Amino acid sequence: MLATLVIGLREGLEATLIVGIIAAFLRRNRVPLAPMWLGVGVAVVLSVAVGFGLQVVEQALPQAQQEGMEAVIGIVAVVFVTGMIVWMRTHARTLTKELEASATEALGRGTAWALAGMAFLAVLKEGFETAVFLLATFQASSDTGLAALGAVIGIAGAVVIGYGIYTGGVRLDLSKFFTGTGVFLVFVAGGLVLTVLRRAHEAGWIVIGQQRTLDLSWLAPNGSVQGALVTGVLGIPPDPRVIEVLGWVLYVVPVLALSLWPRAWRPAPARVSVVRSVVAGTLAVAALALAIAVPTGGVDLPRTTAVRGDASSVTVDVDGSSGALRVAGDGQEARLALPTSAHRRVTRAGVAADRWRVTTSASAADRPATLTLDDLVALFGRVPVGISPSTNPGPFTAHWAVRDTVSVWTVRGGVLDATRTERTVLTLAGGGLPSARTTTLDRTVWSVPDATAARSAAAVAAADTRAAELLLWKAWLPIALGVAAVAQALLALRDRRRRPAPTTTIPSPDPSRGPPAGEPARSLDHAVR
Repeated sequence: MLATLVIGLREGLEATLIVGIIAAFLRRNRVPLAPMWLGVGVAVVLSVAVGFGLQVVEQALPQAQQEGMEAVIGIVAVVFVTGMIVWMRTHARTLTKELEASATEALGRGTAWALAGMAFLAVLKEGFETAVFLLATFQASSDTGLAALGAVIGIAGAVVIGYGIYTGGVRLDLSKFFTGTGVFLVFVAGGLVLTVLRRAHEAGWIVIGQQRTLDLSWLAPNGSVQGALVTGVLGIPPDPRVIEVLGWVLYVVPVLALSLWPRAWRPAPARVSVVRSVVAGTLAVAALALAIAVPTGGVDLPRTTAVRGDASSVTVDVDGSSGALRVAGDGQEARLALPTSAHRRVTRAGVAADRWRVTTSASAADRPATLTLDDLVALFGRVPVGISPSTNPGPFTAHWAVRDTVSVWTVRGGVLDATRTERTVLTLAGGGLPSARTTTLDRTVWSVPDATAARSAAAVAAADTRAAELLLWKAWLPIALGVAAVAQALLALRDRRRRPAPTTTIPSPDPSRGPPAGEPARSLDHAVR
């Protein structure tokens, strides 16, 4: 409620001051006020319609899109309030003179309708800002009813104060008023920055920097005065995340410094471009230092890893989407090509990996052509289903088909997991069987132990999480600092071009000495001309 009250009071007072200055000017010049009040009324109606329209559109959207729209509205509100603070900081002392000059120009173009348009645009600007800012504050508030009541009280108070200033019954130091409320609104806008970042995360737009920093539940318990102040007014959540704290600091510190910087400490106009250039250079150096100094946070898995089964180790040598696999065991080494056609990008054990799967038909020349019942029991561990020892005593004629499949999963060239399986299709005939019977036998020839693969996957997942966390400091923050540096450099260039060229003063000749030799005397008027 307090935040919306201050917003309504400040924005409303700005609008009423503008209207009051224009009305006083019209009265002095004996111009009717009806066109001005018509413009003010239309602007107020349009501002209210904008607020309700945005609310209706938001309610019609799905949940994720609602979060996204709230983030966009919050961004617009932060831009509006920042521009309002900076503008009033610059124009508060000369507001009356500027408005009267604009009113004189508008009145000189014709009728009072020109001034009505001026009042309409001024109030419409303030109304749009108020509507968007209040809507964003309502969305961040836990009690919309109290927030709306605070806005109504603030706007009503602004109208009363503005009327008192207009009639001369109220004297108010506008410079101190706008400075004090500006400082308060800087912190309110900083809370909106936190809300925007939280909504953007909930909408799926921002996934980095989501580590919790502090537990402020002790500072802002639910239902307490502190909680209403910290969470409801300043918009600070009890569990701020890294990116939220960073955004809050990057917004509040410079805007607060701009609001409170003493005028006596401001550089001379001739040195503004130099100061901006120094700031741009500092920001650029900070961005470059972060981009270079912050590590990437990746993990490199070994290219060779131990396996269990009929081999001792495997080594992967990949380049892009192709490569080779070397399998070592019993003093021998076998090499298997990993072609591009066998490559896929998949998820293995929860991490993104490159997979190669090569299937070949193995030779069955070393397999026996005849099998007895004992051979079948030794091969399968039991008598295969469909064969009865009493009616199918054997021996049986055996036909073998063997398929060998090698699967390898890698992350950045290191082995995450690997396995070789063998599927044998055995077809039996004769031995009392009325017809041929087919059975399948699967066997793992070798594989990376499950514990090893799980540890590798956990290490990769942790490294990926850390890399995403460091991306905020290595990429996004340097980009933001770089953009700020470019903006300051452009402003410095603009200030340098606007700087007036130095004038050279030519000393006036001494009249007592007369004209130079060979030059006729000239009058002073002629010389000035």
